[in-house]
Amino acid sequence: MSLHVVLYQPEIPQNTGNIIRTCLGTNTKLHLIKPLGFKLDPKYVKRYSANHLEQADYQVYESYQDFTNKNQGIYYFLTRYGKHTPKEFDFSDSNQEIYLIFGRESTGIPKEILRPNLDNCIRLPANDKIRSLNLANTVAIMIYEVLGSQGYPDLSTTEPDTLKGKDWLLEQER
Repeated sequence: MSLHVVLYQPEIPQNTGNIIRTCLGTNTKLHLIKPLGFKLDPKYVKRYSANHLEQADYQVYESYQDFTNKNQGIYYFLTRYGKHTPKEFDFSDSNQEIYLIFGRESTGIPKEILRPNLDNCIRLPANDKIRSLNLANTVAIMIYEVLGSQGYPDLSTTEPDTLKGKDWLLEQER
């Protein structure tokens, strides 16, 4: 199984930088569909991805059609117009290629893409005081919804020994 995050024409480099970091920390592949609202040049990337781009598993596509031609699996579309919550879907099959598709910060995913995929359009519940949640936050919520339903495969549920270790807090008391 592979979990994939797809950003359709992302505009804000800081959001994408946060998403790069989240994808790296969760073994999630990132797909970026052009045009991008920023440059992926190392000179610029360093500012908004905290040097994580070089380690990230990502691919860039010229268009949505280019992306769909190269990727097979189940597509889920995150949109404020979705009529399903994440809890209505079963993400537990670890043999599936799952693609979570997110739109531009300003306009979302085009209606021409959403209409034929209404059954797989997801809305994160919110009240009427906002149009939508922040893109990077929405991506993080959805990654953890999917991975949680699979028992967080290949992720550490305690502080790794390669960092401070699971008993670091206990050791600080001594």
